[in-house]
Amino acid sequence: MSSEQFTKYEHGLDWLHGLLRFGARPGLERMNWVLEELDHPERRLPFIHVAGTNGKGSTCAYLTQMLLEAGYSVGTFTSPYLIDFRERIRYNGNMIPQDDLLALINEIKTLVDRCEQETEYGSPTEFEVVTLIAILYFARVVRPAVVVWETGLGGRLDSTNVVLPIVSVITNIGMDHTQVLGQSLPEIAWEKAGIIKPGVPVVTGERNPEALAVITKKAKETRSTVYQIDKEFEAAQLEEQLGEQRFRYKSIHRRHESSYRLTMNGPHQVDNAAVALMTIDVLRNYFSYILEEEEILRGLQQTRWPGRLEVVSSRPLVVLDGAHNREGIEALTGSLKKLMPGEARLQMLFAGLGDKPLMEMASALTEMMDRVESLHVTTFDYPRAADAQTLYQAFRDGGWEETLLDTVPDWRAFLKDWMKDKQSAKADDWLVICGSLYFIAQVRAFFPTTVEEAGE
Repeated sequence: MSSEQFTKYEHGLDWLHGLLRFGARPGLERMNWVLEELDHPERRLPFIHVAGTNGKGSTCAYLTQMLLEAGYSVGTFTSPYLIDFRERIRYNGNMIPQDDLLALINEIKTLVDRCEQETEYGSPTEFEVVTLIAILYFARVVRPAVVVWETGLGGRLDSTNVVLPIVSVITNIGMDHTQVLGQSLPEIAWEKAGIIKPGVPVVTGERNPEALAVITKKAKETRSTVYQIDKEFEAAQLEEQLGEQRFRYKSIHRRHESSYRLTMNGPHQVDNAAVALMTIDVLRNYFSYILEEEEILRGLQQTRWPGRLEVVSSRPLVVLDGAHNREGIEALTGSLKKLMPGEARLQMLFAGLGDKPLMEMASALTEMMDRVESLHVTTFDYPRAADAQTLYQAFRDGGWEETLLDTVPDWRAFLKDWMKDKQSAKADDWLVICGSLYFIAQVRAFFPTTVEEAGE
């Protein structure tokens, strides 16, 4: 049995990333074995468990910020990260310190080795180990009043599904990760609905009748109350401009409707914020959480979630968006149509993962074809990244005209040249960079990032 202890943070992180070789292996046996050895620290924490195809990260960000404004200490677990691995585990908005992460890696490593050697389950995966570290950090080191807990993939067999939450949240259901979760919306909904626990209320932003039927059936089996968008709560956008929008919200737990501002764009963000608000309403009504209206207002307005219609340069205008599946692309095109002035000249830079439905995404993006001067496809340094030629063919097959497309061998060189050429640009030059969140993370690092944004 290995008892090697890492003395350097970088070495611990390298070991953690090395667990990627075990891939995604659905099942909770490894998680439960390790948690049993640790005497189940997850049972000491109240969780808000958030699943869904899109909008999980934004919803978690809204929840975290509203609770922080009300004076609660909050642990937040999200994925993936954009700049620093430690973004995934935060306490009151701050990333887990390197020393704490290293100490927990050393503790968990012993159990990982034992699980591999002593059980039939094999070694825990990277995501499982990160989940275990988050549980230990929250339960033993910082002890937050509440943990906002985002699933990784699916729900039913996701490693985060070892907790008994006080509220379960399902943002929406889309056709993503079909190779793991299923080939239809009801199949995927069934996996996501796996986070629903007996008697635990469920808040959902899903509207599709097929997916909703699966969620409500599961909730009926577990005797869980469902709060559904457009039924128990609703929201409507009132006005929007780049960097700001206003919407109205009402729910069965409020006498009057309210109006709120967001700094994040897109009607999908109104839905995400509404799901977060309904979750807060449930916490206030049934769990004695105290959040004043001014605190909710401030929390929503101050929420930032990098890589979602994020402006990283205002002149020339550069917008980043991690639209990494068809639904994400549809949300992006809908927002751009509303936000772009008529005279704007639009260029796009796209990179995606090879295991995504690239032709479907390209087809969804044709909604912007009449506004695009050119669409550049590129690749980036990531094991699952599609190469530029594959993307080019996907866009041709998805209906894009050859004259609008080109391949970019080096996206950094392209960005440097574009920024240089457009330094004297007027506000009608737009560059929208979209696709994989892993790509957006690398692009975001190319632009100056403040310490506050990086989470320290």
